[in-house]
Amino acid sequence: MEYVYGAMLLHSAGQKVDEASLKKVMDASGASVDAAKVKAVVASLEGVDIDEAIKTAAPVAAAAPAAPAAAGEAPAGAPAAEQKPTESEEDKEKAAEEAAAGLGALFG
Repeated sequence: MEYVYGAMLLHSAGQKVDEASLKKVMDASGASVDAAKVKAVVASLEGVDIDEAIKTAAPVAAAAPAAPAAAGEAPAGAPAAEQKPTESEEDKEKAAEEAAAGLGALFG
């Protein structure tokens, strides 16, 4: 990913995105340079209108949620859902007693 960022930096500075320039950017950043990755990034960007690619990618990135919601939470900006009333402890105990009484009938 850092190679793509380096290429974007070169492009935004108005520099030509070529192997020598990208290697210089990577060296200056302190990252170890993999010549094969540099060559692959430069080759993949050949003939690509970077400004147009950024414009078409921007709406997709803006539509992505910033962070996933935790389990049971509504996404940020979404209206809070109505909570269903929970069963009281008394109701749970009564249901458990009824179930136990029904099982007792099986064994006489």
